[in-house]
Amino acid sequence: MSSSSNGFIIIIIVIVMIIMVQPAVSPSQQPAAATAPPTGRSASYRPQQPAAATAPPTGRSASYRPQQPAAATAPPTGRSASYRPQRSTAGCILLSLNSSVQNHTKHHLQAVVSHDEDRVLKIWIIWILRAQIQIPHLKLSPRHGLDQWIQVVSSVWPISAPDSAADSINDSSSEVRWTKTAGGASDRQGDSTLLNETLKIENINRHQGGRYYCKAENGLGSPAIRSIRVDVYYLDDPVITVHQSVGEAKEQFYFERTVFLRCVANSNPPVHYTWRRGREALSQGSDSGVEIYEPFFTQGETKILKLKNLRPQDYAEYTCIASVRNVCGIGDKSAHFHLNNRTAPPSIKLLLDDPLVVNPGEAITLACVASGGDPPPTLTWTRPGGEEIPRRSVFNGGTLTVPTVTVEDGGAYSCMASNNVGNPAKKTTTILVRGLRKGRFWITPDPYHNDDNIQIGREVKISCQVEATPPEELQFSWLKNGRPLRSSERMVITHTDTEVSPGTTNLDIIDLKFTDFGTYTCVASLRNGGSPEISIDVNISSTTVPPELTVPRGRSHLIAQEGDTVDLQCLVSGKPKPIILWSRVEESGSAAAAPLLMPDGSAEMESYDGVLRINNVTREMSGTYRCQTSQYNGFNVKPREALIQLVVQFPPVVEPVYTEIRQALGRAFSLTCRLLRAHPARLLRYEWKLGSRLLTVGQFSDQRDDTNYLVRALNREGYGEYTCDITNEAGAGRCTFLVTGKAYAPEFYYDTYSALWQNRPRVYSFKLQWTQMEPNAVDRILAYRLGIRQMGQSRWWEQEIPMEGNIQKGELLTYNLTELIKPESYLVRLTPITRYGEGDATERIITYSAPVNPHLREFQCGFEDEAMCLFSQDKSDEFDWTRHSAATRDTKYTPNTGPSSDHTGSKQGFYMYIETSRPRLDRDKARLLSPTFNMNSKSSSSSSSSSVTNNPTYCFAFYYHMYGKHIGALNVYLRQKGPTVTDTSVWSLTGNQGDRWRQAKVNIHPTAAFQMVMEGVRGAGIEGDIAIDDVTIEEGECKDPPPNNLRSLAPPSSPHIWQLCVTLSLALIGQQR
Repeated sequence: MSSSSNGFIIIIIVIVMIIMVQPAVSPSQQPAAATAPPTGRSASYRPQQPAAATAPPTGRSASYRPQQPAAATAPPTGRSASYRPQRSTAGCILLSLNSSVQNHTKHHLQAVVSHDEDRVLKIWIIWILRAQIQIPHLKLSPRHGLDQWIQVVSSVWPISAPDSAADSINDSSSEVRWTKTAGGASDRQGDSTLLNETLKIENINRHQGGRYYCKAENGLGSPAIRSIRVDVYYLDDPVITVHQSVGEAKEQFYFERTVFLRCVANSNPPVHYTWRRGREALSQGSDSGVEIYEPFFTQGETKILKLKNLRPQDYAEYTCIASVRNVCGIGDKSAHFHLNNRTAPPSIKLLLDDPLVVNPGEAITLACVASGGDPPPTLTWTRPGGEEIPRRSVFNGGTLTVPTVTVEDGGAYSCMASNNVGNPAKKTTTILVRGLRKGRFWITPDPYHNDDNIQIGREVKISCQVEATPPEELQFSWLKNGRPLRSSERMVITHTDTEVSPGTTNLDIIDLKFTDFGTYTCVASLRNGGSPEISIDVNISSTTVPPELTVPRGRSHLIAQEGDTVDLQCLVSGKPKPIILWSRVEESGSAAAAPLLMPDGSAEMESYDGVLRINNVTREMSGTYRCQTSQYNGFNVKPREALIQLVVQFPPVVEPVYTEIRQALGRAFSLTCRLLRAHPARLLRYEWKLGSRLLTVGQFSDQRDDTNYLVRALNREGYGEYTCDITNEAGAGRCTFLVTGKAYAPEFYYDTYSALWQNRPRVYSFKLQWTQMEPNAVDRILAYRLGIRQMGQSRWWEQEIPMEGNIQKGELLTYNLTELIKPESYLVRLTPITRYGEGDATERIITYSAPVNPHLREFQCGFEDEAMCLFSQDKSDEFDWTRHSAATRDTKYTPNTGPSSDHTGSKQGFYMYIETSRPRLDRDKARLLSPTFNMNSKSSSSSSSSSVTNNPTYCFAFYYHMYGKHIGALNVYLRQKGPTVTDTSVWSLTGNQGDRWRQAKVNIHPTAAFQMVMEGVRGAGIEGDIAIDDVTIEEGECKDPPPNNLRSLAPPSSPHIWQLCVTLSLALIGQQR
């Protein structure tokens, strides 16, 4: 290429760079900005001077004197155009909250995470700018267990009119409803409750994760719907199970057999598995006799270690390590299994008779022993169908003892043996407890005549039924007037098959005669004894008549008040009197999904006197009840029945039961009390009161189901408790409205950039920032009362912070707390004040935390410790960097990529790398963030108007390994933390660089606190692992930087843009050569 062409290219580059950099110059980069105090609403905390005898709050300082910090450490401006959500270590919560408006700019929502003294976890979502929002994802880990609260507070506004957001929020008629997934309020799980705009989940568990929807309606246009996703993180203990290949299973694990060790652990996020044999880390390809894989249909749920053609060295201790990569502080968990030549699945045998027949009150012992299996199996007893083992039972290994058995304890019992090898062994036995139950009888008139009465000369049959255990031991006998009765031509006695349960015996009296009248007794007993016999007496006489059923006059339609005790009565006649069965009748025309249940929850209730008593009757018990005769203990004829109508009256049910309304003086507002249901629903009256003062009364019309009260202009006498009572014959329902002028609580901003700084060795300062919740809902906030108390002490210091003008919704307010004593913590309380008085207060704790490296001189990190020198994973990328050593690294899919040792050649040394195997995709990115470094105090004190060369220069160096045919890219960025965070590319390299470690060095010129960002980009395939090691940052320029395509960039500054352009141009010319 000609020199003229090169010159033309340089000119083009200079023009493009000027265009790119010029818009980036903001007022914050001008010389004056570096020394200007914070703007917006900002002040400094200076408590009133106490009396001479009174100590200051810290107990260490004679006064709190506000000091203006140096320019380099001054906090940013008070008004903020954006909130940048960050990951909080306090509660392990990640909120990804942002919204896009028409000009495609992004506005952020603040995610505040804190623990109060009761260990209640709260998440506030603070609305900053009037815009339509989305809440796509919330991640939660129960770091202190599942006994926590989540509180998600969401402001609501119409979708179509974001500019009217403030007005719509203040509209008391808007209704907010939270639902789980796509269902209704009934889908809420656990102790979830719906309260205005707040959904609370108490004692959250793993099953309560998912997407929650917030729906707002105010009667204008379409409802507004937003959603938020809640992830609950957990990791259960892993379990190792062992199997042989199908068709090769033997009692012992012989040679020439293939063995599968499967590791399973329930978790969220998906678990990462690592296998060890003894102290040796196993990986795909490291041993020809070992294969590690995931079954296709259980991706990420399990990990299988396959030992092919079992060898002597395969008999060893195996360890499965389950990890969720320390997400939210959840540590790794492991399981162990010792494989040897005796390893075998379990086998058991029962040392008892089957079935085992016992008498009530006896003690029984069920013995189950393991006849094989290694490791020794664990024995447990269960009952099929989920029935409970008797609570008085005693377990001793495989022995189950029931000291006093009852009839209810009879049934099947199963012994199960498991040692995680093969399938569990199971054997079942049956316990039969001798006994007789449910003795019943019925009388059947002559079936050949259409008459239910007993008459001389006709046939009559007496039946007797008993449930017996065991059924084959059941035997019957009959007595007449106390004397044994034998079967004859006129007295025919028959029995059902002994295998049929319950057992039944019949006495047929052919051609009934007057001499046959008397008392017949059916006696049931067990052949081998062990249980008392049952005797049933049946009287046959001229007075034995079938039943009749009637309802007393005036009792077929009952009206009761909710909470009363109601008796439903049916009169029954006849001899013998039968049992009365009570049930509920479906309303005509209704299609109920389930049958109506009786007050005790059953479908049918029995009564021996014909009376059904309902205590504390409720509205749900209204309806039609049926009483009918039972065939048992009476005549076996068509049931007699009668109906009773029950009407339960209840007071009106209204909403809202209680609500608080905050209003400013002089404003108009309306209160609405809505009737939901009532019985009777006629002649409803309403009555509005303010305190004890009557405001208005009236009567509901058939077309209205609510009543309104309008306050045209609120005055001081108008504050107080408004009540609306809606009454009917059964009582009254009350709506309560507390109208107050109290201001809402302020909401602290926890994402302040450089909130803490220090000017002198023993003291520090803190930049306190907050927004005001719904500032326009009440009168203008005149001031804030600031209270501060040193932790561990009881005395509060208070001071008022005056406010000038109106506070806007989302406006960031600032106040500087100075002269705080290191390393003490302070409790800060902030209370808004209006003409009405004090509003709701909010508190937070200020804790001193020294910067990672307050004055950077030298930093080194070899990733040898698990803390990784305070490096952290970026949560906005697609996957994470992994810390590993060559001795433990899993290369199951990628044998031709990645390092075989750390940069020093040690296989035990650690490094960081990106794993590009499945499920990673092309161009997926992983970012590793260094700790935050402050500038050198001497250099940072210089004016920002000085040249780039006067800014402190640091040498950033690291080793990298980029080997594989699918290598993507390794990028390094300088992230500077000013009022806005900026990332500047300082080094980049792509493609395969060979199977060796190389060093990179680059000069950086930060102008503020900064981080280094290491970004790995996945290439087109799985052979693209990239590793880094031994990162250093030293003050001063790099010495002898290695020759590669690294770039040294100064921050873009207008007076020196030509230096940047020349640097890039020379780099371009060097590449062309």
